[in-house]
Amino acid sequence: MKRAERSFREEFSPGYYGICTVGGMLSAGTTHLAVTPLDVLKVNMQVNPIKYSSISSGFSALWREQGPSSLWRGWSGKLFGYGVQGGCRFGLYEYFKELYSNVLADQDKTFIFFLSSASAQVFADVALCPFEAIKVRVQTQRTFAKGLADGFPKLYKTEGLAGFYKGLCPLWGRNLPFSMIMFSTFEHSVDFIYGSIIKQRKQDCSRAQQLGVTCLAGYAAGAVGTVVSNPADVVVSSLYNKKAENVLQAVRKIGFVNLFTRSLPVRITLVGPVITLQWFFYDTIKVLCGLPTSGGLNRQLQEANLSS
Repeated sequence: MKRAERSFREEFSPGYYGICTVGGMLSAGTTHLAVTPLDVLKVNMQVNPIKYSSISSGFSALWREQGPSSLWRGWSGKLFGYGVQGGCRFGLYEYFKELYSNVLADQDKTFIFFLSSASAQVFADVALCPFEAIKVRVQTQRTFAKGLADGFPKLYKTEGLAGFYKGLCPLWGRNLPFSMIMFSTFEHSVDFIYGSIIKQRKQDCSRAQQLGVTCLAGYAAGAVGTVVSNPADVVVSSLYNKKAENVLQAVRKIGFVNLFTRSLPVRITLVGPVITLQWFFYDTIKVLCGLPTSGGLNRQLQEANLSS
């Protein structure tokens, strides 16, 4: 029994990837649910920047005109959609990182981080896209639907299957750069903190220290990734709310500068803590299951990098 349990928890076993997938689902779903009010404000700022021009005035307008319940509109899409996305993102990242580390052992580790995160995110966004299509409409169109239960059949009836994936390419445009930068920044931040600040190997640190490193690296990863992905995030909201018919038209209407600045403060406020908590919850689940915290390549690639 003990031998089977060790095999199940062993790194890079099917059980390991299962734990990573479940950990990603729980961490991403719960953290995105917790910040639903900020997400509601962010989407409305992107769609109607004149009315919702700042964080404070935007919250006041939503509360005054639509009531406090409006701040939680789209919560089910956040919980289930980003839960599914998180499971694919984290679980598949671990799988692809191990795969590419062995197949491309002579490649730079940053390239492996980029390739692994991009591969995982492609599948993660395919899973997220239908939920995101409903969530954005629920948050910005008061008469569209109350949530997923009535939103899915209504969207399918009016726009068909294509309606669920109308924003897939912009979603990839937003999330692929974000994921690549986020995972790479996290991995390099972990290496930097252990090597230059703590000056100890990860395995020589306590679990509390390791989780502290996870939080610091997670915040850095979220902040950097937010700036890179902001233009595509603004375009996604514009397309789902029919402010434009295609990506090029959306870019022309929004303006180049506004792509990078519109809703950026609220996104940094939103994404930084969310990514930090995701990494913290994710690694806490791994630790509770007897697995090491995140960060670092597999043993074979580490040895190759050390010898080179």
